[in-house]
Amino acid sequence: MDPARIAVLGRSMGGGSALYALDHDLGAQYFTERFRAAILYSPGCGIPGANLTAPTLILTGEADEMSLVEQCRQMVAHARPRGAAIALTVYPGVHHNFDVALLNPGVRFRGLWLEYNEPAARDAEAKVRAFLATHLGTAAVDEPTSR
Repeated sequence: MDPARIAVLGRSMGGGSALYALDHDLGAQYFTERFRAAILYSPGCGIPGANLTAPTLILTGEADEMSLVEQCRQMVAHARPRGAAIALTVYPGVHHNFDVALLNPGVRFRGLWLEYNEPAARDAEAKVRAFLATHLGTAAVDEPTSR
């Protein structure tokens, strides 16, 4: 295993957990080894003044009722300049779990709307591949993974 090529990927609560692990003032201060990149789908962006230790790609839907896009926008806008870059992609009209093909048609779960969105899912996958190629030096594969 090459420690220079390890990224973390988190979805929803896992994305929020990854954020806490990446933030220098919260979790990352306790570890000498660092992730080289992070990909977060629909995370809770509850870290004001984020100071992340790895370049981070956040992919979320504007209509997500669980992971509020405005929190992510605020977190990115107020991230500390000495932290790693955060790239935020917001998909208009897209809901939580937009990348889960089994949620077609969408469903209401615990009061929240969950729904697959194929165009957003495909775009997010392409962005993830490009992000990993940039930050881990991996070749981006042209063929998407099977669904």
